[in-house]
Amino acid sequence: MKKIILKHFYSIIFLFVFAQTVFAQDPIFTQFYIVPEKISPAFTGITNTWTAGIMHRRQWPDGNRKIDTQFGYANKLVGDNVAVGITVLNHNEVFTNYNYFQFNGAFAYRIDLNYDWRLRLGLEAGFGRKDYNFGSLLLEDQIDINTGAISPGSIDPGVLNYSNKINFWDFSAGFLFDQENTWIGASIKHLNRPDISFTENGNAPLDLFISIHGGYYVPLDNFLVTLLDADSNFLITGNYMRQAEYNRLDIGTVFDMSRFSFGLIAATNPQGRSSRSHFLTSINPVLSFKSGEFTFGYSYDTNTSRLGNSNGVHELSLYWQSSRRCDKCDNYKVKLKRNGEAGYQKI
Repeated sequence: MKKIILKHFYSIIFLFVFAQTVFAQDPIFTQFYIVPEKISPAFTGITNTWTAGIMHRRQWPDGNRKIDTQFGYANKLVGDNVAVGITVLNHNEVFTNYNYFQFNGAFAYRIDLNYDWRLRLGLEAGFGRKDYNFGSLLLEDQIDINTGAISPGSIDPGVLNYSNKINFWDFSAGFLFDQENTWIGASIKHLNRPDISFTENGNAPLDLFISIHGGYYVPLDNFLVTLLDADSNFLITGNYMRQAEYNRLDIGTVFDMSRFSFGLIAATNPQGRSSRSHFLTSINPVLSFKSGEFTFGYSYDTNTSRLGNSNGVHELSLYWQSSRRCDKCDNYKVKLKRNGEAGYQKI
């Protein structure tokens, strides 16, 4: 019985000490370069054709620390310079039974600066819900220590009366400069700072989430390309994220071939919160396989911090892009090849 009481005591302490901080942070993905729609609405419709994808991330899979996050999207260019899409996010933490769901509509507008470079402006708006599930808490005074019976009520003046669900409207924006082999951009989420406090008179505005991201496909020597794969290339990419006092920089390289790709992403903490903070927090190998219009991806985050053995983080992705001919395809995801005719053809 003492173990039961102690377990739920720790749950309550966790909720009230960390809830306003932990629950305010946005979930992130290691494979941001495969599904960039997660980091900025400016990527909406960048392929000029139908595109859709889903991602699943399982963090700390051992025991009750498990955290699951899913993200899905679909978008398409609907005019010469206009693209629209939708995104869906669901995030669940087993230990606290906390759940975060968000559904957004996205819009992007492309401005052709010259023959090579483009500026893309993106906006995203939608509905969010944070479910704290306080009703599932079991407090000490609900347990009869003599019989083990559980009472449905509690004398606690506040915990079980707090709002379980917080609904809010959310707005984000981003911009992107890109050409065939290079892109660089930035985005800001939660521009309206929605209030996510679970107390009646509380005031907990959701912190801005800032991302600065970029990538460059390094041209390979012609002999090396012919030796390995006629359609191979080398990607250098990075994504800096900041929300409140928390920050993270993902940087890495990916060797991309026509059917396979593999690489390494390092997750770092450039501005440590204390002298005990680690600069390098995880090393993440990434793999992907392409089959027709589909790309399957997998990454595994190997922890390098003082957290100890966390059993890592597993991330799966599935990306789909419909094929069509185009005069000049302008998406960094889609490599082009000369097919002996006028123009280019997507692979």
